[in-house]
Amino acid sequence: MKDILSVENMRKSDAATIKGGISGKELMARAGKAIFESVEWKPPVAIVCGVGNNAGDGYVLARLLQENGIACSLILLEERFSEDGKYYYDKCFTDIMPKTAGENNLKDKGGIDVKLIEEIEDLSSYRTVVDCIFGTGFKGEVKGKAKTAIELINASGAYVVAVDINSGLNGDSGMCGNAGQTQTGEDFCVRSDITISIGSFKPGHFLNMAKDVMKQKVNCDIGIRPVEKPYRLVEARDFAEYFSNRKNFSNKGTYGYTAIIGGSKKYSGALRLACMANAAMRSGAGVVKVGLPNSLYHDLIPLILESTVFPLSDDDGELVFNEEEFKALISNVKTVAFGMGIGLSNEVSKCLKFLLENFAGTLIVDADGLTLLSKMDREILRHSKCKTVLTPHLREFERLTGCPKEEILACPVKTAETYALDTGAVVLLKGPSTIITDGVRTYITDAGCSGMATAGSGDVLSGILSAVCSYIPDLPLAVAAGAYINGKAGEKAQEKTNPVSMTAGDTSMCIAEVISDIIKT
Repeated sequence: MKDILSVENMRKSDAATIKGGISGKELMARAGKAIFESVEWKPPVAIVCGVGNNAGDGYVLARLLQENGIACSLILLEERFSEDGKYYYDKCFTDIMPKTAGENNLKDKGGIDVKLIEEIEDLSSYRTVVDCIFGTGFKGEVKGKAKTAIELINASGAYVVAVDINSGLNGDSGMCGNAGQTQTGEDFCVRSDITISIGSFKPGHFLNMAKDVMKQKVNCDIGIRPVEKPYRLVEARDFAEYFSNRKNFSNKGTYGYTAIIGGSKKYSGALRLACMANAAMRSGAGVVKVGLPNSLYHDLIPLILESTVFPLSDDDGELVFNEEEFKALISNVKTVAFGMGIGLSNEVSKCLKFLLENFAGTLIVDADGLTLLSKMDREILRHSKCKTVLTPHLREFERLTGCPKEEILACPVKTAETYALDTGAVVLLKGPSTIITDGVRTYITDAGCSGMATAGSGDVLSGILSAVCSYIPDLPLAVAAGAYINGKAGEKAQEKTNPVSMTAGDTSMCIAEVISDIIKT
């Protein structure tokens, strides 16, 4: 796993490192060197600088480029500098080679050119443009000279390098301050070919708009260690052991019985449940039991082979709660996935309430189940007999928490952590990258793609979760593994089709390939 630090954690960690004996100037020098070594530079290079320490990294970079014979220009928003930044700005105009008569600085020798942003009409003459305007501490809206600079960068046609994070993007949320003022909001943050994170990744490198404005991202370790617990970026090797060591001396019961409960006549339940059952089986479940309204029984039978079907009482395709049937269905299962296309009737609400109060395994609640849960008192979650996993998208989480979506988008990690701590549930908050937290440990997975914005993607995820949560004992890690598998399967499906045409079924069919990749790590 890789560390992801909140902006505040990064600020504190940076201060602690300096207090521990590594000067701010030294850290700035390390950052500039790391940036220089991370890019294949195509001259001429323009480095667009603001007024803070992010600009200081740019000044270090400018000197290194000059030392290595790569033509570059500094383009300043203002002639104003941080203390450490001013030190390295001045060094750009001291001799690199021994002085000769009449030569006082690099500008005298045709070295680093300096311009103010108001002197620039466009940046089209540069092959590489570096964004050193704002750092990760930026909040609010982009205005004035910074807005002009970002517009020039995005219109340059050059290879764009963003330092630490794309200017205009919030380091904690991955949102632009101006989002919503245009169709996409992207006009007011830098769109980069590569973003070079300094010290540790931040949540804003992954969440919300980040994937749409960063083509590539790398992190450069400059010796700053976190003083507070970091979030963690999940990688395949973090859970590979659970997929690569299946023993011959085992059977289907070893890897868990799971139940999938959902479907209704109104919501094409049979097809959705078949997709979920397939996803669960391909994700390693020992046995999948599909509980669905009895009226859908004959529709589902031709669609599944490996799973078993458990008909439940219904009224014209709508589930009717029958306690004895539910007791029988959950009697020998480790996990239950509940809510997909199941409807919002009072009878369905009784089913969910029964599971929360009586099931001793892990309950994954999705879709209609989340809507029903949002109408219940939180005490039922706080005192549930089962371990609960909630898988909301933004609108569903808005209903669960009562927080406006704007507040969730502004603080997605903290909002998810707070709700998880309050309820005792593991929260999987869906988005371009996925947040998984029990309030104590927080994971982020950046697997996934735009083609997954299609009906049924959440059903596939719930099917995967129902399987992996039955045999990975660490529940938050199991949920993170499920999100990772789902996202990577979506990426593979998109490669084989395209972002417009792919379906959730395409994702399901790629699960086996992803697990093969995990086993090989």
